Amino acid sequence: MSQLLTPRQAEELHKSIIAYLTSTKLTSSASALREELAIGDTFDDATSKKYEGLLEKKWTSVVRLQKKIMDLETRCQSLQTALDTATPTSLSSRRLDPTTWLPRSPARHTLPSHRGPITALAFHPTFSSLATASEDSTLKIWDWELGELERTIKGHTNSVLDCDYGGPRGGVLLASCSHDLTVKLWDPSEEYKNIRTLPGHDHSVSAVRFVPSGAAGAPASGNLLVSASRDKSLRIWDVTTGYCVKTLRGHGDWVRAVSPSFDGRWLLSAGNDQVARLWDAGSGEVKATFLGHEHVIECCALAPAATYVHLASMAGLKKAPPASSSGEFLATGSRDKSIKIWDARGTLIKTLVGHDNWVRGVVWHPGGKYLLSVSDDKTIRCWDLSQEGKCVKTISDAHEHFVSCMRWAPGVMKGPTAGALTNGTGTGGAADGKAKDDPGGKETIRCVIATGCVDMSVRIFAS
Repeated sequence: MSQLLTPRQAEELHKSIIAYLTSTKLTSSASALREELAIGDTFDDATSKKYEGLLEKKWTSVVRLQKKIMDLETRCQSLQTALDTATPTSLSSRRLDPTTWLPRSPARHTLPSHRGPITALAFHPTFSSLATASEDSTLKIWDWELGELERTIKGHTNSVLDCDYGGPRGGVLLASCSHDLTVKLWDPSEEYKNIRTLPGHDHSVSAVRFVPSGAAGAPASGNLLVSASRDKSLRIWDVTTGYCVKTLRGHGDWVRAVSPSFDGRWLLSAGNDQVARLWDAGSGEVKATFLGHEHVIECCALAPAATYVHLASMAGLKKAPPASSSGEFLATGSRDKSIKIWDARGTLIKTLVGHDNWVRGVVWHPGGKYLLSVSDDKTIRCWDLSQEGKCVKTISDAHEHFVSCMRWAPGVMKGPTAGALTNGTGTGGAADGKAKDDPGGKETIRCVIATGCVDMSVRIFAS
């Protein structure tokens, strides 16, 4: 039989086998193999320790790669079948328009691993990584394309309530916040090492978001982070120093949600006092308050510029605001089972009624035509802004229990300075979907949504 391995590879294999047999207490087999291979005293305890886990690592790597290869072969085969059976007419109908794409059942992946309800989700701006936060005090990192768990992050001592990717250009970080009163920063480039803990809030920290560059008074591009807490305040942090640069007070109760505008100029917050507030991120002053909900506001989101044409029409405006203007419209979702759409002056434009339980998450479609929401009624609902907010699609039983959160995968910029867009908002640093420093940049919408549930599972809906 011809040898496939080089002498060095064969030697490593033999030593790995001996180390494995020794570690599993199969000493007779290990001794017999050492004698047969004439490996003497050179194979000491230090050498055995060095090779101890190598065989298992290689084995699991091969199995994982084989699974990926099989998945790719299956996918390739189905694509080839589709090509073989396609006609020119069917090919044209298959062209997906991402601006009108909506999620549909069944989900591409269901990801079970957490031991407590899922509280939050965040997509990595460039890689196919998805971070999930849970009441089990951990964060987990998944490959959402393959539906595989990559790692579990431990460090918080109580329920993790929110998470978000962001940070300086070229230095993406993961932020998380918890009932343990802290905000933590993790570095994906160093295997999600905890690089900083930000103490300062006096009660549970409910929400955390990176503030896109462009905010007035920002110490440096992409270095700001905002957190919302049960202590009734919002805090703005400089992630490079860990210092709290501003504290915003005005809410009368627990602040549960916060959403920055695409340019970082405005912050929208809401919570138990049933009032949403729009803050100037630079001065810390309240620009507007939004009164109308009859119960706790669970979620809020500032609208991207792509929605302006539809929302201006709903508001009765003759002309939409310029795409460069931020903080023009917003949505809030409440335990009163309704979603409300407002303009920046605090005027209620529309109340969307249809959910049968608490509304837990709202996301603007990056194409600008729809608003999506999730609820404790186990559904995902899609509201058409071009039809006065009519509910045009409902995914019933999107999960088996209360759906607690939803995020849209960030789009990708294609052009001379390609990069990812703001996480989960579907709009980049510029309101028109073009990079600020790249006039030729073009946004590609990723048709991928993740939802989290009290049933401890995460689901990926993708085209």
